[in-house]
Amino acid sequence: MDLVLSAADHYFFTPYVYPATWPEDDIFRQTISLLVVTNLGAYILYFFFATLSYYFVFDHSLMKHPQFLKNQVSREIKYTVWSLPWMSIPTVSLFLLELRGFSKLYDNIGEFPYGWFHLIISVISFLFFTDMLIYFIHRGLHHRVLYKHIHKPHHIWKIPTPFASHAFHPVDGFVQSLPYHIYPFVFPLHKVVYLGLYVLVNIWTISIHDGDFRVPQILKPFINGSAHHTDHHMFFDYNYGQYFTLWDRIGGSFKNPSSFEGTGPLNYVKKMTEEKSKSPAENGCKNEKLCNGGFSKTE
Repeated sequence: MDLVLSAADHYFFTPYVYPATWPEDDIFRQTISLLVVTNLGAYILYFFFATLSYYFVFDHSLMKHPQFLKNQVSREIKYTVWSLPWMSIPTVSLFLLELRGFSKLYDNIGEFPYGWFHLIISVISFLFFTDMLIYFIHRGLHHRVLYKHIHKPHHIWKIPTPFASHAFHPVDGFVQSLPYHIYPFVFPLHKVVYLGLYVLVNIWTISIHDGDFRVPQILKPFINGSAHHTDHHMFFDYNYGQYFTLWDRIGGSFKNPSSFEGTGPLNYVKKMTEEKSKSPAENGCKNEKLCNGGFSKTE
């Protein structure tokens, strides 16, 4: 984060905001600057990529699903806008520790004898390390003691849109982001790579809420994509992973996505549309299960 803050100081804060007499390495100044940069960056990432995903990737026919809420998109956005600043407060404290030299972030690839090979390995290990921790954190948040107070707000969205990607309770959002911050305090990581990974994991978070259930056939057994995560929202006890299916398989919580089996939400909407076209609406609904979002009244 010091790369971003250094650029912000050089091009904006120092010449236009702070007095020249206020040192750039002052901890109070750094805290204020990080709060501004973190919140601004989070909003830009969220609105830019979620908007692109919503208009160019998300299948809007999903909005016809009975479990899609009234005014859901605006509610997802409002919840995110409220939540992100609260998430940023503990996040900035960790960025400040990184900035003050307590992490293992480094500037030069040449600092390690294996150079580029070490950099590639660090990216792979970052993904597997964070995926493992997020799995256990996410699964823990589903415990009845925590779920009702912390994680339930995110599960309001049974058929999520890209705008639901960051619509978390602030504690939930921060706790699930912790693995990304823990990694550079435990393992060496290049600063530019860390910044790039931080952006990419936010984009990935948007992508698993985008309603695009397509996955290359060869990757279906391994990648935890939108199809897996939508089933997590719908069925609750499955597919806790972030990128991979590995820990869900180990932990017995893996569920082959209903979309891969032809019974997913898009299939349901298609079937519902066909059912309505066969018989006039004024005749009422003859299929109880179809009228209740795929569930009978007793389920």
